[in-house]
Amino acid sequence: MGVLSFLARRFVAGEDTFSAIEAARRLNGEGLKATLNFLGEESRDPEQTQGTVAEYLRSIRKIGEKEIDANISVKLTQLGLSLDQQLCLDNLFLILEEAKKTKNFVRVDMESSAYTQRTLDIVAAASKAGFLVGPVIQSCLRRSQKDVEDLNRLGLRVRLCKGAYKEPPGLAFDQRREVDENYDALAAALLDGGREPAFATHDDRRIAHVVRCAAARKTVRGRFEFQMLYGLRRRRRRELAREGHQVRIYVPYGTHWLPYFYRRIRERKENALFVLKGMLSD
Repeated sequence: MGVLSFLARRFVAGEDTFSAIEAARRLNGEGLKATLNFLGEESRDPEQTQGTVAEYLRSIRKIGEKEIDANISVKLTQLGLSLDQQLCLDNLFLILEEAKKTKNFVRVDMESSAYTQRTLDIVAAASKAGFLVGPVIQSCLRRSQKDVEDLNRLGLRVRLCKGAYKEPPGLAFDQRREVDENYDALAAALLDGGREPAFATHDDRRIAHVVRCAAARKTVRGRFEFQMLYGLRRRRRRELAREGHQVRIYVPYGTHWLPYFYRRIRERKENALFVLKGMLSD
């Protein structure tokens, strides 16, 4: 518990909306954008999803009231996807309707491969309904090349990450080199045909690849952004911002920080090494 408590203090903005908004305000002061994520996943009953929706509605309103440069990121299992898909859709649309009032964007996080297709289908339906919404694609999954092609055709805003879930070898690459190579290929595809892609990475090689690809395509820096986790690579994120890149920080908050860290460290030892490396290079 001691190690996890330390991680929570470093990598979680706080337990409530006020703490998250203040963290986003400080990031804005550094020239950085923010994405707020209320911690929690796999809601156990409909009542729990209602609490999650209420919190996201509150955070969206506060972002608008305080004029914070931030959006939100939600997990569909928080909203009831594993309980009832219609419940999840109803909850998501409540959040999207609130965000629409201030023309704010909602990111839908990608979870394990058990939810990939349903997540993409729901995001596509929400976009078709006129909402500003976009999914996350994980380079660890073998299916992601086809998914990026489809999402580019739909004009959806994609966040690309490597992926933090332990997946079956048949569905995911099991070698780090393969995950990195796929990340680079997907990044190039998003710069070629994507709409305002976001590249979530703390890997300097992946960052350099994106910068080279964007320069080769003469992509304006304001047409894509880098994203990093709250508490990691603080010096590097400031460097990127000074170079003229858009940088957004993913800001988790809430009381459910223990499962947030425990599951990630339990599932993949690489996650613990990644956090340690990020702290040492700060």
